[in-house]
Amino acid sequence: MTVDHAPPDISAKSGHAAGTASTDPHPETPAPAPLAPTPPALEPLVLEPVVPLASRRGRLRSVPRWLRRAVGPLTLLALWQVLSATGVLSPDTLASPGTVAHAGSDLVKDGTLPSAMGISLQRVAVGLLIGGVAGIALALVSGLSRLGEDLIDATVQMLRTVPWVGLIPLFIIWLGIGEAPKVALIALGVAFHLYLNVYAGIRGVDAQLVEAGQVLGLGRWGLVRHVVLPGALPGAMTGLRYSLATAWLALVFGESINADAGIGFLMNQAREFFRTDVIVVCLVVYATLGLLADAVVRTLERLLLQWRPTFKGQ
Repeated sequence: MTVDHAPPDISAKSGHAAGTASTDPHPETPAPAPLAPTPPALEPLVLEPVVPLASRRGRLRSVPRWLRRAVGPLTLLALWQVLSATGVLSPDTLASPGTVAHAGSDLVKDGTLPSAMGISLQRVAVGLLIGGVAGIALALVSGLSRLGEDLIDATVQMLRTVPWVGLIPLFIIWLGIGEAPKVALIALGVAFHLYLNVYAGIRGVDAQLVEAGQVLGLGRWGLVRHVVLPGALPGAMTGLRYSLATAWLALVFGESINADAGIGFLMNQAREFFRTDVIVVCLVVYATLGLLADAVVRTLERLLLQWRPTFKGQ
């Protein structure tokens, strides 16, 4: 006896279940999201004007540069006048600016100061010429040749460590008390500064530039003229500035060697008579001549070194 069991109607049940699910009168719905809190009322912003840094610098740069550079000396002069007027500086210690100006005017009117300046300038010029030629020549020989370096550099380095002011007694014994020891002292101080800076400038030239010149077919003298000397020029100008400062310093010591004319002679006379006003006048003249000489060198630097861009401050 065979009993047939018919399979259940799955499609009908699933259809009934699907229909039941689709016709549910109470479907589940997601809960509503909570409302965001209302932000507080913003206070009105007060906008302050912002001054760019560039405009601030522009205002400072609008002031003439000579006036900005004169702020320091004028402040020092005003302080000096205040201390003299209040009695903090007695006339015996340091004369007031007015007294110094009056003494300078008298020295100019009677021709004493112009004559002394002319003699001192002549000594500096001759000493600078002799020392400059000697220092640059030695630097070229030592810088361009290894043999020259072996023969010259050690001797120059040894001599430059000797205080050249201490050579004054020897100069007096060798050269007397005339103009020769004064000029020799100036030339010695100038030569050492120029030698060191020109030598360093030559040896500081980039070797790749020398190789490039050789590739382009430049000979030895062509390399020296077109590569080495232009590359050493910045060092030479720096040495010239140092040399001028040393020249004025050597002049002060040189004119103390039994001088009968010049700015140093005026200072020695004023020291004997306790004329602090004349001493200050001579110091101001030294400083002014030094600044003028430095300005001339800086002008030469701008003209000769236009090919070299440098940082000039912000």
